[in-house]
Amino acid sequence: MSNYMDNPYCQTIVGKMEQGHFASEVAFVKQLSEEELTYLNDVLENEINYAKEVQFDNRVKELTEVYEQLF
Repeated sequence: MSNYMDNPYCQTIVGKMEQGHFASEVAFVKQLSEEELTYLNDVLENEINYAKEVQFDNRVKELTEVYEQLF
């Protein structure tokens, strides 16, 4: 997320991560707004595509796991 900190949605999401004490990733995702989820979805798609382009397979796997938890 550090590459996207200029965006207000990113700042809000990171703030929630830093302030919250969530039992799981799913619990965190459930408290995000629709706009935040959409933004996070777009960021993940971009990052997954980039990781595929540079053949960073482990990163693709990690990001895909996060993406699957969102949707």
